[in-house]
Amino acid sequence: MEVILQEYVANLGDMGDVVRVKDGYARNFLIPRGFAYMATEGNKRRIESEKKQRIATATAEHADAELLGEALKTVELHFTAKAGEGEKLFGSITSTDIAGQLAEKGYKVDKRVIELDEPIKMIGVYRVPIRLHHEVKAEIRVWVVKEE
Repeated sequence: MEVILQEYVANLGDMGDVVRVKDGYARNFLIPRGFAYMATEGNKRRIESEKKQRIATATAEHADAELLGEALKTVELHFTAKAGEGEKLFGSITSTDIAGQLAEKGYKVDKRVIELDEPIKMIGVYRVPIRLHHEVKAEIRVWVVKEE
């Protein structure tokens, strides 16, 4: 029996693949659990149009990420914070703080794409990577200075 996979299935295929499996495996496992549906001619045409749409969307997202990445190359953020001995901050600068300041400057960046290993806890200049797309990364400079 031929089925079209609705999501990745280990040792079988990826979403949108048309695969041939045994009838019992399809009827008793794949179809009832929503992993696949019957590969009729109408469903095959539908999956082809969905593939084209996914490719177009992915291309547009990649282009948007490239544009935002180019714009972010020149961005520098400045934070002023209270610090104690040894230039250690009393608080910390987190990805939420960075995303907030980027939003103030007009760049819409989700805090989850800011790849800050741990919060910034010292005075200094930091390079913070931002993963805009799985193929596009940008890097911004973050200046943390001591509040007088």
